[in-house]
Amino acid sequence: MTPRQLELPTWGGRRKGAGRKAKGPLRRVSHRPRPAHLARYPLHAVLRARPDVPPLRKRAVMEKLRQALRAGGLRGNFRLVHYSVQGNHLHLVVEAQDKRALSRGMQGLAVRVARAVNRAAGRSGRVFADHYFARELKTPAEVRRAVRYLLDNHLHHREASAPQTDPCASSAPLAGPRTWLLSVGWLKSRAGPLPVAYWPTLLEP
Repeated sequence: MTPRQLELPTWGGRRKGAGRKAKGPLRRVSHRPRPAHLARYPLHAVLRARPDVPPLRKRAVMEKLRQALRAGGLRGNFRLVHYSVQGNHLHLVVEAQDKRALSRGMQGLAVRVARAVNRAAGRSGRVFADHYFARELKTPAEVRRAVRYLLDNHLHHREASAPQTDPCASSAPLAGPRTWLLSVGWLKSRAGPLPVAYWPTLLEP
């Protein structure tokens, strides 16, 4: 049975009475100072592309994008562990030592990705519509839900006769996780089946 799509914070669509009034269909990311970040919590982060940027899952774009994610995914105390590239946005699961490491890591990653997209598409200018969104994942269930959402997301947008990994998502951890929640804790959660990408390697015999 195909799992139902899980609800995680995203942008898009109008909600009555919510958010500041602005032109365009996108909800803007708050520019208030970000709260302190604790190293023991992984994070679910989202980067959304501008409307004039070509589809990110396009083969030529994705090849450059994958290289940029690998190159920028390990920077000091910042690690990109999982990613999922959709048509106009990226979902990321990251770890960072503190607020400063998170900010620098995400900024550096965004710059690499933007340059890669522009090279592949033969364009110039801004790629991302706004600052990144990030939310701490504080329980094994939250981490498992986020990882499953990233790695299984493509199953909710197309029919699949058998479990399969998404070529536009990380098929294994990009950088080895260091937090207990992302390395061990989420596998002990009772939040549901493992992501498709993990079925061949992490299921217990």
